Parts: sequence; C-alpha cells; structure tokens
Amino acid sequence: MSRDAGKKQEQENYGEKEAFYPQTGVAVTCRSFREYEAMFALDDGALAGGPTLDVAGGASSFAAEARARGARVVSADPRYAKSAAALYAESLEEIASSTAKLERAKDRFDWTYYGSIEAHRANRERSLERFVADYRAETEAGSAAYVSAALPKLPFDDGTFALTLCSHFLFLYEEQFTHEFHRDALLELYRVARPGGEVRVYPLYTLRHERYPGLDDLIREFESAGAAVRLLPSRLPFISGSTELLAICKPTSLEG
Repeated sequence: MSRDAGKKQEQENYGEKEAFYPQTGVAVTCRSFREYEAMFALDDGALAGGPTLDVAGGASSFAAEARARGARVVSADPRYAKSAAALYAESLEEIASSTAKLERAKDRFDWTYYGSIEAHRANRERSLERFVADYRAETEAGSAAYVSAALPKLPFDDGTFALTLCSHFLFLYEEQFTHEFHRDALLELYRVARPGGEVRVYPLYTLRHERYPGLDDLIREFESAGAAVRLLPSRLPFISGSTELLAICKPTSLEG
C-alpha cells in the first residue's frame, strides 16, 4: 500500500473506529531526553552503568542529548538506512499527521505532561531538529551511533548493553505484529542485555488503548527463564490508563 493510500485508509478507519488512534504502518517518532526519562522512569544514574541501546527510536533526540551528557548510547532503527534529509522530511510529515489525529481524539489522551496539543507538536519539532543535526554529524563521521536494524534481529553481540530501551513500538502495534513477533523481539532485546542489565519497554498498551493481551504470558515465559520481571510506574501517562512500563532484568549469573 502506498503512503497516500495508507493515509486515505486511516481517514476511513477513523470513521469506523472513532475511539482509536488510526495508524497505517509504524510511525516515525520524535521524542526528547526528558520524555525518555519520564516514560522509562530513569533516575540520574540510569545511563552511567554502561552502554545503552535505544531500539526503534526513529527521529528522537534522546541519544543525542544523552551523549551530550556523557552517556554512551547506540540507536537501532531500520529508518537509519535513509539520508538525514529523507528522514527529516518523513518526520515532518508524520508530526503534521499525528497532530491532526490527536486533535480529533484529544479528549481520549492525558495532557498532564505536555499541557496542550501545541506544546506536544513543538516538543516533537525540537526533538527532530536536535536529532537530525546529530544524525547528520554522526553519519558523516562514519560512527556507529546510528545502526540500521530491525527487530527481531539485531546486529549486536550477546550481553553488549547495560540498558536497552524500546519506546512506542512493541505492544503498541499489536494489530500489525503477531504475538510470536513480540516474543522473539523481547528475546532479542534480552539477548543483547549484559548480565545484570535491563530491558525496558513502554507503553504496554495498544493503539486501541488496551493493555497488550499477551503480556502476562510473556512475563511468565521470562520469569521461567530466570529473569526478574517488574511492572514499574511510568511518569508519562499520555495514553489513557497506560501508567506502567515493563522492566526485564537479566540475572548476573546464568545459573542464578
């Protein structure tokens, strides 16, 4: 389906499923360091323990801002195969589209964090500008800060990262990705976590504003494998009812 056809379908779907946020494909997201802190309940020392991996962050400025603070962050997203100009143009289009959809559904979201739709959009635009400048600079320097890669397979060695974050991808697109995909993706995030490291995923709700139906089964599977799984309070309750994040900690010993 072409992008234009997809947008037309979204408009048609909005009339049929008015209570839900219509989305064709996976949106490119532009979120700031401050939003990541709130979403993932990160404290001041959360990024100090070793390298951090941000998966499916799109055009978010989290990594750029984190590196400016001295943290080591690698970002992985299939969109990083694109040029800075192409990704910038796509992101601007997504910001305009998402703002229009939020305007139509504004009563179904919690605006405590952002304050207003206008502030939400401005935050997205600032994050995008910061991301693009960093993306262009890192790409031109030939660094490995931005890696073109897609779940459920990542090009990193086992046990590489102290903290792995995945925002607004897993669980959110429950209608587009199977339960098996979600399980395999989480297993892959867990694989690249170092012993004692942690995977954090937010939100746990779908675009229909429903808790992901297979979440409890996934939690039991990881607990059976020896992982410590917690549902932690998130500080960014934008989706109605979405007040928790998933945290999966890998034991320091495989036997433990």
